[in-house]
Amino acid sequence: MIFLKLFFEFFKVGLFAVGGGMATFPFLSELGPRTGWFTQSQLADMVAVSESTPGPIGVNMASYVGFTTAGVPGAVVATLGLITPSVIIILLVARVLAAFRESRLVQNIFYGLRPASAGLIAAAGLSVAALSLLDRETYAVSGQILDLFRWKGLLLAAVLLYLTRWCKPTKELHPVVFIAVAAAAGILFRFAGA
Repeated sequence: MIFLKLFFEFFKVGLFAVGGGMATFPFLSELGPRTGWFTQSQLADMVAVSESTPGPIGVNMASYVGFTTAGVPGAVVATLGLITPSVIIILLVARVLAAFRESRLVQNIFYGLRPASAGLIAAAGLSVAALSLLDRETYAVSGQILDLFRWKGLLLAAVLLYLTRWCKPTKELHPVVFIAVAAAAGILFRFAGA
């Protein structure tokens, strides 16, 4: 039963996540609390790991959730659930597009999908920023405004902003360097217990 549920839930995520992997984030942030498969904190960790490993972020996250929920078979089922809608849609579009390539309606539909895709990606970016920089759970318990912020995340974001925007020697470095440095800093913080 868990395999069917994994497939169905990730099928829905894949069906409505137009615009790539980060567009799946709003659906995944709703999926965790509803199913109990992962917490918002675990979702933030999944995004961090998925962004710093090869492969599409949505597929990486589906594989991770499937694996933590039902092992290797769960990872396979969740990943298949996520990619199945894309495969079906691509096959249908490829078949129909040849006949309607010059259709004004088809061009308008694709043009109309652009803002929806941009909106989903913007929502994902804001959600990731909120998860990385804000600690609503601690704030809800304590009521102290200083407990609302994840200070290590804010410090790391400020350092990366400085290094990527205003520091001349590092400004031209490839983004992979910053991803690797941020991943290493996260690992060091975790092992140091900070």
